Amino acid sequence: MRHASGIKAHRQSLKHQSHNRFVKKTVRQAIRAAADGAAAKNPESGKLLSQAASTIDRAALRGIIHWKTAARRKSRLAKRAAVLLAAVPVPAKA
Repeated sequence: MRHASGIKAHRQSLKHQSHNRFVKKTVRQAIRAAADGAAAKNPESGKLLSQAASTIDRAALRGIIHWKTAARRKSRLAKRAAVLLAAVPVPAKA
């Protein structure tokens, strides 16, 4: 015997899974675009970095990724972009 509530919950979980997968893919694409733009010394790289950070924040706000994961990804992306653009040299570890 299957309960109607269980059937509905399963149906909803499949929809949520599909949407979450799409959002995570969008986050990865935004990060890749920002990193590639910085590597190519693209003048629009600041805008791409901002868009990637916004995409990451929206995913975290909706609970698709954890907020600490979002912060870590944004930090690593900004650090990588700074190194690639040679705007701020990263100090070497002692």
